[in-house]
Parts: sequence; C-alpha cells; structure tokens
Amino acid sequence: MPHTPAAYDYDVVIVGASFAGAACALAAAQYGLRVCVLERKADPGERLHTTGIVVKEAMQHTWLGRMPEQLVQRVARVRLYAPNLRNVLLAAPGYYFLTTDTPNLMRWLASELRASGVDLRLQQSFTGACRDGDAWQVEGVGRTAYLVGADGARSRVAQRIGLGQVRDNLYGVEREFAGVQLPEGDALHCFVSRRFAPGYIGWAAQNPTGVQVGLALRHDPEHVRSPDIEGFLEHVRDVVGLPRSAEAAGTRAGLVPCGLPDGPITAPGVILTGDAAGVVSPLSAGGIHSSWRHGWAVGDAIGLHRRGKGPAAEQVARQAAPTFHRKRVLRWAMDHLQRDWPVDALLCTGPVRRLAEQIYFHRRGVRA
Repeated sequence: MPHTPAAYDYDVVIVGASFAGAACALAAAQYGLRVCVLERKADPGERLHTTGIVVKEAMQHTWLGRMPEQLVQRVARVRLYAPNLRNVLLAAPGYYFLTTDTPNLMRWLASELRASGVDLRLQQSFTGACRDGDAWQVEGVGRTAYLVGADGARSRVAQRIGLGQVRDNLYGVEREFAGVQLPEGDALHCFVSRRFAPGYIGWAAQNPTGVQVGLALRHDPEHVRSPDIEGFLEHVRDVVGLPRSAEAAGTRAGLVPCGLPDGPITAPGVILTGDAAGVVSPLSAGGIHSSWRHGWAVGDAIGLHRRGKGPAAEQVARQAAPTFHRKRVLRWAMDHLQRDWPVDALLCTGPVRRLAEQIYFHRRGVRA
C-alpha cells in the first residue's frame, strides 16, 4: 500500500538551484507539491560556471521569458573569426541570442522559487541518501518520494547513488570587464583557434553590465592544460575593440560537460537532469535551453505522477533526454580533425558559412 502524503516530508528534493534544478522545482510546484531545493552556495549568483547566454527559443517558450529586462541584452548577429582573424558576419532573420547579467539572473531565479512556495535551502549541501521503503531518506532533509540531481558535471547525487557520471568535459575560463562597451556590441564574437581553444572556441560578448571574454578547450584529466586566457585576450583585444585600459573585474571557470553519462540517469525515485545528465550540446556546450526543458519535463512528470496521472517520472526523464546524434559527429571531428589552415582558407566560402549558420542558428542565415 502506498504511503499517505504525511509519510513524506517532501514530494521531491532537488540538489542544485541552477537552470535545470530551478526548472524542475518550478514545474513540480505548479502541482502543489512540497518541493525542497538544496544549494551549497550562500549566494546563487556567486562562483558561476556558465556564460549565461540564452537562445531565442528559451526566452520565448520557457519561464525565462519572464526575466526582468535589465538582466538581458539582445545580440542579433555572430561574427566568426578564423585563426588568422579573418572574419565573417552571420545572421538569421528574426533570430537572436540574449546575454545576461548572470549573477543577478541566478538571484532572480532563486526569488522565483521562493515566490512559488519552494523551500530553497542555501548553504546546504547534499551529503547522501538511502532508500527507505518507497522513499529516499536524504541526510539533513527528511523523507522524499523523489530525489533529483541537478548538481553539475561532477554530480554528488550520481556518485552517492551509483548512477552514470559524465566523463567527457570541456574546461572553460571567462573574464568579466565591468562597465565596458564593445564597438560592435550587438554581435557575439566567436574565435576558432587550435592554439587557444582546441576542441572548442573562444568568445567575446557584450552583456548588460559589461563585456565577457572567454575560451574553453577539451579537458583531458591525464594531461591537464589550463586555458591561456591572457594570451587569448592579447590575441583578440584589438580586433573586438576591448580597451587596453580595461581590467578584469572577475573570473568564472569550471568544467562543462560535452558527453553523455557512462551509466543510467535514473534509478527508482532518483533522476539526474541538466549537466549531471549530460543534457548539453556536445558541440557548442550550450546547455541552458536544453537543461531547462529537461528539468521542466522531469518536474512536470513528477507532479503528474504524484497526482496519480501519467507514466513514471523516471521513464519521462530518459525519453526527454536529448541524444544530439549529429552534433556528436561534429564533436568527434573537432576533437580529431581540427586544423587552423582549412579555417583560415575556407571560412568565407559557402559550405563553411552554411555549416556555421546551422550550428549557430539551426537554419540558414543571411549575409549581413
């Protein structure tokens, strides 16, 4: 016989208050469930690992469309640079990206959780959980019907419960320049360079509070290489118009998953989502929209199941996780075939341009 509602302290405990965790919590809360979110940081806006760039679809079709206007800036074009700094400007009619004041965006999300009745516990880490009948006993929290790990590339939930872990990662570092304005602030500046960003790219973008410049490279745990952010800044500063007098006000750094977990993302009553589940593009490492969609699908499925409707939430979580088959092929090519000279020679040609448009805009763009 199932437990009565009083037998549980919470319907769902979610570990991590970033995009996937917040989406899961908000979706579940709409069903009137008792939702608890554990976040190890005292301030959700500190020590961030995300660039905070949001695609148009996320703004139009998710809760993120409610973001306060002062937290976002529209970027309508992409300027793509070859290693020799030759470049091409890309755009697609009606398409745009949004750069964000990411620290305050995360603080806004925390306020949205609390306004929705979610028990958000800052400065409380997940330490472990054990099976207790048809529930999970979460240390320091209580009994819950569902435990959701939305706690990043090195998910402690996955480690403690024995679920799959993401082993393929990029390592990124980003510098923030407060109060600085780029001459071409309506473009996302992207740099292909095997020297500075093997297996990925470098970038510079205007956001509501300044400029962010970063790069990422393929992470090899056996031969760890730190991104040469200072060399990259020297390489791109003049071409993007970043003043020589501008000094970095802060740094973000961390692992970004670009592969699937090496095992299951669910167990009875336990679900991984977001970076913990590898719900991130293996090619671009863009994960905010896909993580939000997956987190929301998980929270919605938990809400329906706790109300006696719909299939098991674990089944929904597995089915909703994207596979990115085509992008995994391109990821393999970037890891094994990347060379600078073909990009230098072919960047402005039609085939390379169309490939870039597919990657950035998911369709063909127009010459701008």
